[in-house]
Amino acid sequence: MQNLLTRLARAAGYAPAAKAAPLSTAPSFALYAEGRAVWTPRDATALARAGYQRNAVVHRAVRLVAEGAAAIPLVPTGAGSGGAEALTALLARPNPREGGTRLLEGLYADLMISGSAFLEAVSLDGRPRELFALRPERMRMLPGPDGWPAAYVYSVGGRSIRYDQAGGPVPPILRLALFHPTDDHDGLAPMEAAAVALDIHNAAGAWNKALLDNAARPSGALVFAGAGASLSDAQFTRLKGELEANYQGAGNAGRPLLLEGGLDWKPLALSPKEMDFVEAKAAAAREIALAFGVPPLLLGLPGDNTHANYAEANRAFYRQTLIPLARRTAEAVAHWLAPAFGPVNLEPDLDRIEALATERESLWRRVQAADFLSVAEKREAIGYPP
Repeated sequence: MQNLLTRLARAAGYAPAAKAAPLSTAPSFALYAEGRAVWTPRDATALARAGYQRNAVVHRAVRLVAEGAAAIPLVPTGAGSGGAEALTALLARPNPREGGTRLLEGLYADLMISGSAFLEAVSLDGRPRELFALRPERMRMLPGPDGWPAAYVYSVGGRSIRYDQAGGPVPPILRLALFHPTDDHDGLAPMEAAAVALDIHNAAGAWNKALLDNAARPSGALVFAGAGASLSDAQFTRLKGELEANYQGAGNAGRPLLLEGGLDWKPLALSPKEMDFVEAKAAAAREIALAFGVPPLLLGLPGDNTHANYAEANRAFYRQTLIPLARRTAEAVAHWLAPAFGPVNLEPDLDRIEALATERESLWRRVQAADFLSVAEKREAIGYPP
C-alpha cells in the first residue's frame, strides 16, 4: 500500500518520477487537519479517572479538602448526656473496618468528585449502631409521588439492594449534595465545574509527553529547495525510515537534522512559546484550585510563596472552605440521627484547629480586656457555655 502522502501527491498532480517539473512550475498543496476540542464526559466516573487518578493538581486539592475537613473535631451539643455520648461514640467508631476520620474523608472526597455522598445507617432496636459510606455512582434514587426520594437502590457485583426511606425512626440513607442550580437531587461537584481547566491541564501534560517522545520531530514539512525537486518511492521510503530511526524519541532530543539534495525543513505548527504554553497550564491549574476552594499557595503553584502569605492562605482555606463544609455536613448528620439520639447539634470545635490559634488568641485578649463584661458574658462571647 502506498504511503498516504505519496497518494495525496499523485492526486495533486505531483507524481514522483525520474523526470519531474522544476520547482517553480511543480504543483504544490498544503494539508491541514481540522482540530476539535475533545472534552471529558461530564459523569462522575469519567471525571474521577481524568481528574483524581491522572491529574496531580486535582488529586492534591481533593485530598487537602477531604483530609482537612475530616480532621476538624465535631462536638455534640444541645442534648442529654446519654444522647451526646452515644453519638460521639458512633462518630468515633462508625463501623468495625474504619474510624470516624476515615469515614468522613471518603464522604468529603465523594462530594468533591461527584457532588453527592451517601451514608448508610445500620440500626438495631431503632438506634443506628454502624455507619457506612456508599459509592455515589452505584446509587440510584427512586422518587415518590411528591418527587422526593422514597427509596434508594444500591447496585454492586450484579446485586441490588433497596433502601426504603420510610418505616423506621431513622431513614437508612442520608444523601449529602452540594448545590446544583438545575438539579433537585444530584449535586454539582467542583470537579465538574473545573472540567474545562482539567482538560486543558491534562492536554498540556500530554503535549509535554509527546514533545519528549518526538523531541526532534515537530510537525512540519520537508520542502525541495533545489531545481530537481523529485523523489522516487524508494527514496521517499528511505528518507522516512531515517527520520524515524535517527530523530524520533527522547534519546534523540536536540540532535541536528542533516538534509541533502536541496531539502529544507518548514515547521507548520505553532511553537509552545507562541501558544503561551506554560502560562496556559499555570492558569488552568489555578482555575482548578479556585473551583475546589483551595488557595494556589497550598498546592505549590507559582505565586507569592512566603511564610506570611502561606499562613494567611491556610487560615482563609479553613474559614472559606473547610469549616463551612464541615458545618453543613455536621448539621445534616445531626438532623438525620435526631430521632434516635435526641435534638443533638454537631458543631466544629474551632478551638482545636491549629491554623486558627492566632485568631482565637486575639479574641481572648480583646474579651479579657473588656472590664465591663462579667465572667459569664465573656465565656458566652467566645462561644463557651456558662
